[in-house]
Amino acid sequence: MLSRRDFIVGGSAATAAYLAGSYVPLLAQNAANIGAPSVVQVGFRKQKVGDIEIIALNDGVVRRPLAAEFVRNAPLDQVQELLRTQGLPTDYIDIPFTAFLVVAGNRRILLDTGFADNGAPTTGRLQQNLNAAGFKVEDIDTVVISHYHGDHINGLRNKAGQLVYPNAKIMVPSVEHAFWMDDARMNAAPEGMRGAFGAVRRVFGGLSADQLLQFEAGREIVPGITAMAAYGHTPGHSLFVAQSRGEKFAYVADITNIPSLFARNPDWAVQFDMNPEAARDARRRTFEMVVNEKMMAGGYHFPFPAFGRIEKLGNGYDFKPVA
Repeated sequence: MLSRRDFIVGGSAATAAYLAGSYVPLLAQNAANIGAPSVVQVGFRKQKVGDIEIIALNDGVVRRPLAAEFVRNAPLDQVQELLRTQGLPTDYIDIPFTAFLVVAGNRRILLDTGFADNGAPTTGRLQQNLNAAGFKVEDIDTVVISHYHGDHINGLRNKAGQLVYPNAKIMVPSVEHAFWMDDARMNAAPEGMRGAFGAVRRVFGGLSADQLLQFEAGREIVPGITAMAAYGHTPGHSLFVAQSRGEKFAYVADITNIPSLFARNPDWAVQFDMNPEAARDARRRTFEMVVNEKMMAGGYHFPFPAFGRIEKLGNGYDFKPVA
């Protein structure tokens, strides 16, 4: 198991704010030189996988200037050139946020949660898209968390502290939970990172043993859905594979932030990977699995509709969204 020493977090204020989920000040959404991001008008998409239904639920998008530190181990001009070859802007990055709902029989299982009303003005749209897809927050019986970065957990509670999904069991990776709920580790963390620890306590503090369930990687956590270890982005970062009638869907969470960069070049490290080397290894293993097993794949930061197929491309991979 990876120890505390194995995890390195960039010391910038931007990285600390990202971990805590505080996007408003650091992403400069309204900066005149980069404009504002466009929010998708129809923010849900349904896809059948065997007998189950997967629904992508967009929570919004933020725009951030593309700075040299965004990719840790590549010069900015190389990063910009890769974007340019794909017809994408080179002075900013749009980061979408998309959770996934698995509808299996009478089960309603939400994978990650977005921001609720805790984020930037162009986020917090998951609930309205859930409603548009034909469901209410009361319908969700299980929420499964991939990792504890703020953009994945803050949607569990609104600003007032109320649980957004009042009838749901909340399932979390045991390795991730142990890392972030360790008081000694929080007290020893750099000052800029303590906000991330505090955000975790705000979300999960006060939950009973009946509400908060921890799971181990490699196990079926609900019927038809198996958790997989993909440690590196965070200490307990986890992926989930749903299968039905021989078909599979892989929710790859943050295995790649921005597939136009980190799927195309899996050895590049985004500044938010807490252990870049482990994250790179997990990224390649995950993409190989998805390609070899011909899985449908969905990613939290993939461009909407956020799921499709992964294909090999040179030394990397390409994301092909569903039509």
